[in-house]
Amino acid sequence: MKTFLKILLLLFAVPAFAQNGTKPIVTTDVLKLTTADQIQISPDGSKAVMVVTKKAVKKESDYYYTRHLYMVNLNGGDPIQLTFGERSDGQPVWSPDGKQLAFVRRDGDASQIWILPLSGGEAYPLTKVKTGASQPMWSPDGKKILFSSSIPFHDISGSPGWENERPGRGYNDEPNWLGMKEEEKKSIKASPDGSIEEIRAWMAKNASEKNPRVITRLQFQGENDLQPERRFSHLFVVSATGGEATQITNGFQSFRQASWSPDGSKIICTSELPTVEPDGNRKSSIWQMNADGKELKEFLSFKEYPALGAVYSPDGKSILFLSRSGEDFLRGQLELGVMNANGTNPKVLTESFDRDVSSPIWSQDGKTIYFTASVDGDVPLYSISVKGGKPVVVIGNDKGVMDYDLKGDRIVYGQTEIINPWDVYQMTIKDKKTTQLTKLNESWLKDKKVILPKEYWITRPDGVKVQYWVMEPMNKKDGTKYPTILSIHGGPTAMWGPSGFSMWHEFQMQVGWGYGIVFCNPRGSGGYGEDFKRGNYQDWGVSPANDILATLDEAAKNNSWIDKDQYFVTGGSYAGYMVAWLVSQDQRFKAANAQRGVYDLTTFMGEGNAWRLVPDYFGYPWEKGIQKLLDENSPYAYVDKINTPLLIMHSDKDLRTGVIQSEMLYKSLKILGKPVEYIRYPDEGHELSRSGNPLRMMDRLIRIVEFFERYAKHPETPPAVLNGAGN
Repeated sequence: MKTFLKILLLLFAVPAFAQNGTKPIVTTDVLKLTTADQIQISPDGSKAVMVVTKKAVKKESDYYYTRHLYMVNLNGGDPIQLTFGERSDGQPVWSPDGKQLAFVRRDGDASQIWILPLSGGEAYPLTKVKTGASQPMWSPDGKKILFSSSIPFHDISGSPGWENERPGRGYNDEPNWLGMKEEEKKSIKASPDGSIEEIRAWMAKNASEKNPRVITRLQFQGENDLQPERRFSHLFVVSATGGEATQITNGFQSFRQASWSPDGSKIICTSELPTVEPDGNRKSSIWQMNADGKELKEFLSFKEYPALGAVYSPDGKSILFLSRSGEDFLRGQLELGVMNANGTNPKVLTESFDRDVSSPIWSQDGKTIYFTASVDGDVPLYSISVKGGKPVVVIGNDKGVMDYDLKGDRIVYGQTEIINPWDVYQMTIKDKKTTQLTKLNESWLKDKKVILPKEYWITRPDGVKVQYWVMEPMNKKDGTKYPTILSIHGGPTAMWGPSGFSMWHEFQMQVGWGYGIVFCNPRGSGGYGEDFKRGNYQDWGVSPANDILATLDEAAKNNSWIDKDQYFVTGGSYAGYMVAWLVSQDQRFKAANAQRGVYDLTTFMGEGNAWRLVPDYFGYPWEKGIQKLLDENSPYAYVDKINTPLLIMHSDKDLRTGVIQSEMLYKSLKILGKPVEYIRYPDEGHELSRSGNPLRMMDRLIRIVEFFERYAKHPETPPAVLNGAGN
C-alpha cells in the first residue's frame, strides 16, 4: 500500500512536459542535462544567485563544460545570466549591501577572486595570487574578503612539527630551488660530481623540475596524477577595493571552512595539530583567531572524534559544528552539534537521528538549524531546534535537495527527482508554498517519456531489511518478457534512490533500450544507520552479494515481465568489484560490465588513493589472518570461475582505485580464454561517468548497452532504436 501511494503521489506531481512525452531518452541527451547549485540568497532576501552548469561543444569532438552565474528575482521573473563565454565561474557570494558579487574564475593557471558590480559594468579580478584563490567570504562590514589559497610545502619557511620522512635526511639540508630568485640560484654549487652537498643540490634541482618526482609522503596519489609534494590551505584577507592580499595563517597545517564572526572580530575554521604528519592524521578540530590571524588557538577538539564545519549563529552567541560519532572511523555518523560562542557546553543535537548530517545552515533568528541527510533512498531537508528534539522533514517525499540556502522565511534549493532531473525552487517556510524558479531541462524533456521506479523492501534471513526499486522497460506490454539489468552502486557507503541524480540519465536511457532495471541499497550502504553501514565489515563479497541477488529474485517474483533467462549486471568502483564478485560466484548473467573497480584487495592497498578502505574494513595484510581474509574477499582469487562475458572499463588517470587490477583481471581472463573486452579511457579519472569529458561520457554509456545487446534478445524493437533518430 505504501508503494502504491508513493507512486500515486509521484504521478500527480508529474509536470505537463513529462506527462505528454512519448520519445525515449537517448545517449546524446546527456549533453542537454543542465544543473544549478551553489545557491546564495541576497542579503535582503529578494534575489538568489546560482551556478548553472551545461555541456558544450565547439566542433564534433571538442566537448567541454560551461559554468556561469545566473540571478533570479524571488518575487517573479525568469533567471538572468550574469557571466558568459567559455568560462568556469563559481562560488558566488553577495556583498553585505547586496550591490556586488564576489566569485571564483579560473583565468590561466590559477583561479582568482573576481568582483561583479550588479549596478552595471564588467566583472574584474580582485586577486592575483600565484597559488590561486578560492572560497571568498565577505567581512560583515563589506570592507574585506577572506579567501583560501593552497600553498606548496616548499613555499613555507621553517620545518614542520614532525620528523623528516626522508630517511637519514634533515629539513632544509638542500636548496629550495622553487622558492629562490634567479640571482640566488646562480650562487648555488650543484654538481653530480661534487661533494655530498653539491650532489644533493643537483638532485634537488632535478626534483624541482619533477625529473624525477621524489616521493616521501604516505598519501602520494591524487585523483588524476601523483602528488608527491604536500600543499597546505592557508587563509588570506584582501581589501574589497583591491590591493595586495595579506596572508593571515602560516605553517605546516591547513585551515579550511573558514567564516567570520557576526561582528567581524573573529575567524573560525577547521584545522589539525601542526605536530602531526597530515597524511597519517584523520582527526580535525575547530580553531579560532582574530580577524588579522593573531591569537590563533585550537578552540574545540574531541579526544577520539573530529570536529569541523563551525559557523557562528546570526547573533554571534552560539556556534554550530559537526563531529563524527561512533566506535571507529568506519562506523561513525556525522553529527550536528552546538556550543556557546566561547567554546563551552558543546552538545550533540542529532545523536538519536542515526543518519549522516550534511550542509547545516542557521535560520535567520538563530532558533533553528537546517540540514540535509541521506535517508532511505532520499535526500530530504530537515530542521531541528537548537534546544534539541527530533529533526523535522521540511522537504522530502522522494525528492533530493542537492543544494540550498535560506533567508528569513524563504528557502531556495536545487532539487532532483525522477520526473525532473534538476531545477531550482523556493519554498516559504511558514505556509510551505513552493514556487519553481527555473526550467533548466523543460525544453528538451517535454517530449520525452520518463519511467518511474517502484519501491520495495525485502527482509533477509538475518533480519536485515533491504530497500530496492524496479523500473519497467519503456512501452512494456503485458504478458511479454524483457531482459533486465541489475545495476549496483559503489562506495560501498553510497545510497541510490528516486532522488538520486547520478544515475538518472543512464537508467532512463537503458529502459529506452528495452531493458528493465533493478537496483538496491545492500548492507554497507549509507542512509540506513550506523549498524547497516557497518554490515559489510570484513565481508565485502558474500553478504552484500546475497542481498543484491535476493532483491533480483524478489523483483522477478513481483514483476512477471522480468525474463529470468536474460539478466545483465553493471556497476562501478566498489560496484565494479561487486560485478566481478557476482560473476565469479554465480552464472545467471548473460553479460556483465565492471567499471573502475578493485579486484584484488591487497593490490588495492598499494595502488589506489582510497586504500584506507582496506584497513578500515579488513585490517592490514601483515596482521594475523588478514591476508587470508583479503584473498577470500577478492574476486581475482576466483578469476578461473568467471565464465560470463565481461566488459571491463577503466580510465588511465584513475588513481582512486588504480588501473593495475583491471589489467590483471583482463589479462588473466584472456589467458584463460574467457570472453572479455577491456576499455581504457584517456585523460579521465574516477569521475568519468559523473563529470568526465562529455564525448567520453557518451561513449561509456553506449558501450555498455552495445555489449549487452550482443547477448540480449528483445521481444520487439526497443523504443530507442525506433525513435532515437527523432531525438
